[in-house]
Amino acid sequence: MPYDFLVDAYATERIKVVSVWSEFRDDDLPVRPHLSDRRGRSVLEQMVHQCVSEDLWFRTMLGIDVGAPPLPAAETRLEFIKRYAEDSGRRLAALEAKPDSWWEEETTFFDVARSRAWVMTRRLSHTAHHRGQQMAMLRMLGRELHSAYGPTADTGGLMVNRAPTIYAYTDLDALLRGEADGGAKAALPGPGDKAATERGNG
Repeated sequence: MPYDFLVDAYATERIKVVSVWSEFRDDDLPVRPHLSDRRGRSVLEQMVHQCVSEDLWFRTMLGIDVGAPPLPAAETRLEFIKRYAEDSGRRLAALEAKPDSWWEEETTFFDVARSRAWVMTRRLSHTAHHRGQQMAMLRMLGRELHSAYGPTADTGGLMVNRAPTIYAYTDLDALLRGEADGGAKAALPGPGDKAATERGNG
C-alpha cells in the first residue's frame, strides 16, 4: 500500500522520542537551553509539548482520539515515557487500520486544507525538529548520546569512519523495563580517535 511508509515512519519515530527522553536524568526536567531565558523550552516543557501537540494534531486534523489525557498524572520523566508510549501505540494501531483512501482525503491543517498524508508528513517533521532540540540540550548537559538514526560521536564517531549504530535499547519494551529498573542502556564505546567532522582533517 502506498502509505505504509508513513505508518512505518511513525512506528519508529515514537520509539526515537522516548529513547531521547530516556537519555535525560530526572533532575534535568527544569533545565532550559539558557537558564535565564524562558523563550527556550525546558526539558519538561518539551515533553509536555510533544504529548499535547501530538494529541491535538491527531484528534483535530486526523480524527484519531486515543481516549486518554495527553499528560501523565505525575509529571516525572518515567511517567512521561510511559504515557507517550501508550498513547502513541494506540495511534499507531489506528493508523495501521486506515485504507489508502483515508490518507488521500483532505482535512483542515490550521487554516488550510491538506491531505491526511501531507499532515502526517508534517507531524513527523515537527517531532523530529523537537527531538533535535532535545539532543542539543543533552550535549549542553555533557551527556552521551546513543543512536537516533545512525552513529553519534559516542557510538564511535561518524558513518564515514564506519562507526556503528548503537541504540540505547533493542526495542520499546526493553526501554520501558530498563528505565523502570533505573536504566539499562547499551554501553557506548566513545568517540574514537577521529574528529567528528566530514572535512577529512580528523
